[in-house]
Amino acid sequence: MNFRITNGSVTYGAETILEEINFEIKGKQKVAIVGRNGAGKSTLLKAIINNELLSEGIGTEKFNIYKEGNPIIGYLKQVDFEDDNITMLDEILKCYKEIIDLENKMEKLVIKMQEDSSEKNAEEYTKLHDRYEILDGYTYKKEYETAIHKFGFSKEDKNKKLSEFSGGQRTKIAFIKLLLSKPDILLLDEPTNHLDITTIEWLEEYLKNYPKAVIIVSHDRMFINKIVDKIYEIEYGAITEYSGNYEFFEKQKRINYERQLKDYEFQQKEIKRLTDIANRFRYKPTKAKMALSKLKQVERMIKIEEPNKYDLKTFKANFDIEKESGNNVLTVKEMEIGYDTPLSKISFNLYKRQKLGIIGANGTGKSTLLKTIIGKERPISGSFTLGYNVEIGYFDQKMAELSSEKTIFDDFYEEFPNLTVTEIRNSLAAFMFYGEDVFKQIKMLSGGEKVRYALCKILKTKPNFLILDEPTNNMDIIGKETLENMLKEYKGTVIFVSHDRFFVKKIADCILSFENGNTKFYNYGYDYYLEKRSENKLEEKEVKNEESKVKKQYNNPLKEKDKLERKIAKIEKEISEKEEKIKVLENELLKEEIYSDYIKVCEIENSITNLKSEIEDDMNKWETLQKEFANINNNY
Repeated sequence: MNFRITNGSVTYGAETILEEINFEIKGKQKVAIVGRNGAGKSTLLKAIINNELLSEGIGTEKFNIYKEGNPIIGYLKQVDFEDDNITMLDEILKCYKEIIDLENKMEKLVIKMQEDSSEKNAEEYTKLHDRYEILDGYTYKKEYETAIHKFGFSKEDKNKKLSEFSGGQRTKIAFIKLLLSKPDILLLDEPTNHLDITTIEWLEEYLKNYPKAVIIVSHDRMFINKIVDKIYEIEYGAITEYSGNYEFFEKQKRINYERQLKDYEFQQKEIKRLTDIANRFRYKPTKAKMALSKLKQVERMIKIEEPNKYDLKTFKANFDIEKESGNNVLTVKEMEIGYDTPLSKISFNLYKRQKLGIIGANGTGKSTLLKTIIGKERPISGSFTLGYNVEIGYFDQKMAELSSEKTIFDDFYEEFPNLTVTEIRNSLAAFMFYGEDVFKQIKMLSGGEKVRYALCKILKTKPNFLILDEPTNNMDIIGKETLENMLKEYKGTVIFVSHDRFFVKKIADCILSFENGNTKFYNYGYDYYLEKRSENKLEEKEVKNEESKVKKQYNNPLKEKDKLERKIAKIEKEISEKEEKIKVLENELLKEEIYSDYIKVCEIENSITNLKSEIEDDMNKWETLQKEFANINNNY
C-alpha cells in the first residue's frame, strides 16, 4: 500500500489554507500530524479523505495523487448507525462478516462431508479453512471482547440495543468498530480525548501492533511518541516531514532551525562583505573589474532563506499569589465521596507547594473529589480540612462549554470592577485576547479560547491553592507546554486531574491513583508510580502462582470442601450486595438534580458499569468454585 500527495493545496473561497502539500504513507507506517490549533491539521485530514478538495500547490513538482492498491481509508464519521434496534455485539460483528460467513460455510460443509466425504468437499473445506486462518478466525472473538472491555463496557452491555446507549457511549462503539474493521489506512483525529489512562495505554499497544498504516492527529505527546515512526508538522501553512517519533522531531526541528539560521547569518555576512568591497572599489579604474567580479559572486549564490521562527505564540501571566498559606494545605481523613453510594474512600495529606496529580479510570470519582474539596458536594463520611490562609482557584472542565451572551470584556469587568480599562486589556492580552477580540461573545469562543479565558480569570485572583480538572483539554501542544512551565514555577499548591501522562509526568511530585473503588497515594512523581505499579503486578502474579502451587499440593478433601463452601457463600453475599448498590444508583439517575448534571450521570453510569463487570467476574468465580465443589463430592 502506498498513498502519496505531491504539490497539493487546499483553498476555501479566496483563502489558501495549505499551499504546498507533500505527504506520503506506505506499508505499516505510523504517522502523526502535529501543529498549532488552526494550523490546518483537520484540513489535511479532509484532503486525505476527500481528494477532490486538492488542487495544484505552489511547488515546482507536478501536482499528483498516487494510490497503490486503492487503499481503504477508515475514519470516525458522524455517529449514525443504520439500525438502532440491533445490539452492540451485532453492530461490532459487522466488522467480521467475512469470517462469520466462512464459519457458517465450514459448519455446513462439515455436515455435508458426513454424508459425502468426497475429495472435492475436502478440498473446498481446506480452502475455506486456510482463508479462515489468514483472517485470524481463531482469535477474532478474543479481539473484540478485549476491545469492548478496555473501552469500559460490561458483558451485559454487549446485548443492549444501540438506542439504549448515551451519546458518548455510542461514539466509543463507533470507535471500537473502526479499529476492528482494520482499514488500509486508519485515520484518527484526537483519539485519546475523553479516554482514561488505562484505555489509552491499551490503545497504544493496539496501534503499535496494527497490521496496516495509521495516521494520527493528536496533542498527546506521550501517545504519539510511543506509536509513530514519522511526523508531519504544519507551521505557517507549510508541511515539513521528520522521520522518527515525537522526541526525535522536537530535537531535529531545533537542530534544523539552528543550522539554517547559522547558514543564513553566515551567508548574509558574506554578501555584505562582498557588496561592501564592490561598492568601495567599483569607481576606481584599476579595481573596477575586481569589484564587478564580487557582485557577480553574490548573484551566483544560491540564497538561503531566513528560517521561520517557531510559532510559539501563546498565553502568559504573572503567576503571583496574594498571600502564603500555612504548611498544611489539605488533610483528608477516611473520606468517602460519591452520591449516596460511595465511589471511593480517600486519605492523604497535602503540604504547601506540593503538586498532586490525580489519575484513574473515568467515573471512579476524580472530579467528585475536587468538587467535594471546593464545597460543591458533601462527603458521605469522613472529613477534609483546609489549612490556614488557603485560598482556592478552581478550574472546572465544563468551563470549556460556557455559553454566555456577554462579551469577554464585560464579563471580566463584572468579575474585577476595580480594574481600569487598560488593566483589563493588559490582563486579557496576556492570554491572547487582543484588540477587538475582547468584544467577542463568550458563547462564540472555541473550546481552547474558553479554557484560556477561564484560566485568565482564575489566575487574576492570585490564589495559593489551584484545583484544576482536566485543564489541558482543548489545548494544543504549545499551550500545554506553557501551562506546564507556569505550574512548575507556581509558588502555591496544586491538585489537578488529567489523562495527559506527559503533563502529569512534568508537573506532579505526588500521585493519587483511583483504582477499582480504592485510592492509593504515592509520595513521588509519575515515574515512581509506574515503578510501584509494575512491582505490584509482579507481586500479584507471584502470589497467584504460589496459590496455584498450594492448591495442587492440597490433599485434605474435607477441609477443602469446607473452605469452598465458605468461599461460595461469601461470593453469593457480595453479588447480592452489589446488585443492591446497582438498584440504588439506578434510582439516583431518576432524580432531577442528578440527571440534569452530565458529570454526575457519567460517574454514576460508570459506577453501575463497574459493578456489573465485578458481578460478572464474581459469577465466573462462583461457577469455578461450584465445579471444584462438585469434583470433591464426586471423588470423596
